[in-house]
Amino acid sequence: MRIDIMTLFPEMIEAVLGGSIIGRGREAGLIEIHAHHIRDYTPDKHGRTDDYPYGGGQGMLMQCEPLYRCHQAITGGEHVHTVMMSAQGAAFDQNKAKELLARDRFIIVCGHYEGVDRRFIDKYVDEEISLGDFVLTGGEVAAMAVADAVCRMVPGVLAETAGFEDESYYSGLLEYPQYTRPEVWQDMHVPDVLLSGHHENIRKWRRKQSLLLTRERRPDLFEKLELTKEDKKLLEE
Repeated sequence: MRIDIMTLFPEMIEAVLGGSIIGRGREAGLIEIHAHHIRDYTPDKHGRTDDYPYGGGQGMLMQCEPLYRCHQAITGGEHVHTVMMSAQGAAFDQNKAKELLARDRFIIVCGHYEGVDRRFIDKYVDEEISLGDFVLTGGEVAAMAVADAVCRMVPGVLAETAGFEDESYYSGLLEYPQYTRPEVWQDMHVPDVLLSGHHENIRKWRRKQSLLLTRERRPDLFEKLELTKEDKKLLEE
């Protein structure tokens, strides 16, 4: 998996994606993440990458030429699927993370200031993605979230595949509650079934808890589920 991130703040990318699980995946050669400084590609001798918007308005817009030159340096003129983080984009979710994982390589463009000249987006961006209905000061935080969500599914990055397959959203369900030692904390006990050693009963308990949590907290997800006979029985118990 290779991800190229076009940004005005490459140090932010390295600070976050250079450590922990993703950092170890990079060191192991399972993931390539390259942060490209857009300012390195501007033709302006002062390093300028933005200008005032035509028609007036507040703030500055990122110019096409630095973005184009950076993009061309990454792609070599070949087509590489390009994503731009944008409040106008489609909502990012686990299914989109899986789609990007299947591509093996893609580019993320981080906007900044008041946005990006639309001409670059129209010609070189394949899709715009948003983390949600809120606005950030730049695309870096969102880009790192997308990269993390995708890279952790690369085989070998997590110790066990089940490490992400059981998590919230991967299967369309919220994750079941989890507990660790001590067995009793502030008079609160770990559920008996988890101490029983009965693997089938534990599996059913976890499945039921996931179903109940999803129905309660994310009815929109629950409505999309295709419940099995076992699921229906668990919910009736």
